[in-house]
Amino acid sequence: MSVSLDKLLTIKEASEWASKHIGKNVTPSNISYLIQYGRIKKIGNNGTTQVSQNDLIQYYQSYNDSREINFKERFGGNLNWALSFDKYKEAETTKHVHRLHPYKGKFIPQLVEYFLDGHTDNFKKNVYFRKGDIVLDPFSGSGTTMVQACELGMHAVGIDVSAFNSLIGNCKVARYDLTELQLETIRITDALTHYVKDSNVIEFEEKLLQELYRFNNQYFPVPDYKYKLRNKQINEEQYGQEKEELFLPIFQQLVKKYRIQLKQDKNETFLDKWYSQHIRNETNFVFEEIKKIKNSNVKKIISVILSRTIRSCRATTHADLATLLEPITTTYYCSKHGKMCKPLFSILKWWKTYAKDTLGRLWYFDKLRTDTFQLCLTGDSRKIEILEQVKKKNCEFGKLLETQKIKGIFSSPPYVGLIDYHEQHAYAYDLFGFERNDDLEIGSLFKGQKRDAQQSYIQGISDVLNHCKQYLTKDYDVFLVANDKYNMYPTIAENAGMKIVNLFRRPVLNRSEKDKTAYSETIFHLKEK
Repeated sequence: MSVSLDKLLTIKEASEWASKHIGKNVTPSNISYLIQYGRIKKIGNNGTTQVSQNDLIQYYQSYNDSREINFKERFGGNLNWALSFDKYKEAETTKHVHRLHPYKGKFIPQLVEYFLDGHTDNFKKNVYFRKGDIVLDPFSGSGTTMVQACELGMHAVGIDVSAFNSLIGNCKVARYDLTELQLETIRITDALTHYVKDSNVIEFEEKLLQELYRFNNQYFPVPDYKYKLRNKQINEEQYGQEKEELFLPIFQQLVKKYRIQLKQDKNETFLDKWYSQHIRNETNFVFEEIKKIKNSNVKKIISVILSRTIRSCRATTHADLATLLEPITTTYYCSKHGKMCKPLFSILKWWKTYAKDTLGRLWYFDKLRTDTFQLCLTGDSRKIEILEQVKKKNCEFGKLLETQKIKGIFSSPPYVGLIDYHEQHAYAYDLFGFERNDDLEIGSLFKGQKRDAQQSYIQGISDVLNHCKQYLTKDYDVFLVANDKYNMYPTIAENAGMKIVNLFRRPVLNRSEKDKTAYSETIFHLKEK
C-alpha cells in the first residue's frame, strides 16, 4: 500500500486505519504505545496528538501477505498459517488462569483448543477428542492442556517432573472459595503494609523515584529520545553509560542517607544472591503469614502469588528478567524502557498487583470451567503409576480413569538442550523447599544438543510413550508439539510402536518472555502401528 501525499491522523483515526490495514484490532492504546516507544513519531502537542499515515504504513509493512510469504519462503510452503494465531492479542493468548505465573516454553491455549475441540477444517479433517474424554499431558509444564480440557468439558491428567510446575498447574484448575481467598489476601496485604510502613525503604524509594523522574525528563524525554534511538541519531550504549555515571552519585547519596542494605550478608543460595536484604525480609514475612492459612487450596494459590511477586523483584535489569546475568544493585540505564531505572527494594507494589490480578483471573475462569476432573501428578512420566497415583489424589477420578481409560495425549515435550525447567524457578524451590529433580529432566539444558544428548532425548521420549500407552484406549490419538530440527521424532515414533499419520506445521511468531525471534514447529499426530 502506498500514498502519494502523507496524511495526519488522530490516535483514534490511526487505530481505525491500522485495524483495517492489518486485519487485526488495533486500539488507541496500541497507537499510544507506538508513540511512547518511538516506533512512530508524535506530531502536535498534548490534546492534539497526530501521527503520520506514512509512518504507520512503514511500521506495519511486515504484516499481511508479505509476512506470510516470508515465512513460507523460509520454512516451506506447507505451513498452516491459521495455526500462527496471529490475529490474537497477548491478552487472549494469556487469558484468565493461563497467566497466573510466568513460565518459559509453554504453548498458547488456542493451539491446544484447536486440536481438542469439535471443529474440522481443511487441515484438521477429523474430531479427535470429545466431551467426557480423558486427555493426558505427560509433560504438563504450566498446565495449559489441563486448563483447556476443563474449558471444553474434558478430563485431564498431567504429569511433570518438577514439583513447582505441578503446583502451578494444579492451582490453575483447582476450585476456590473466592471470598475466603480475597479475605486472606487482604489480611496479608494489610500485615505487609504495616510491616513496611515505618521502614526507611519506602521513603528511600519515593525520593529515588523523584530524582529519577527529574533526571529522565531531562536526558530521556518521551517520545523524542526513543524516536531518535530508532532512527540511529543517538549511540545508545555510549549515551546510556554516560548517564549511568552521571546519576550514580545521586543514588549513592540516598543509599547512605537512608541506610539501605543493597546486598545480603551471605551469597549461598539463589534467594541470597538475587535479592536485596529488604526484599528478602518482606518475602519471609509474607511466607510466614501464608503458613497461617488453614485452607490448603487457598494456601497454595497465595504461595503462587508470592512466587510470582518475588520473580518480579529479583535484582536484575528489566531487559534481563527472563535470562539472569549478574545481580544489579544500583540504578542503571534500561534498554527496555529507554531511561534510567532502578532495582526494587520492596515487594509491596507487586504483591498488591498480583493478588488483585489473580483473583480476577480465577473469577473469570470459574465462569468458563466445566464440572470435570483435572489433576497434575509430580513424577517421572517414564515410570509413574498413573492410575495408582490418581486414585490416591482423587478416588472418584481414579474410578473413572480405570473404567474409561485415556483417549489420547496432547503435549509439548521439552526441546533438547534448550531450557532448564527447574532453574527457571530457582527462587521458588529455595523459598518453598521443594525437592529438585533436575537429573530426571529429559532434554535438559546442561546436556546440550550434541549427538549423545539427542540419543538420550530420543530414548527418554520413547520411554514416556511406551509407558503411557498402557493407560490409553486402543484407538488413541497422540499429538506432540516439537521443533524437530534434528529429525528425531520419526525414530521416537518407531521406538514407541507408533506411526506418524499426519504433520501440522505452524509458524511461531513470538516466543515466550518477549523474545520476538520467529521459528516453526510441527505437531506430530501419532497412532498405534
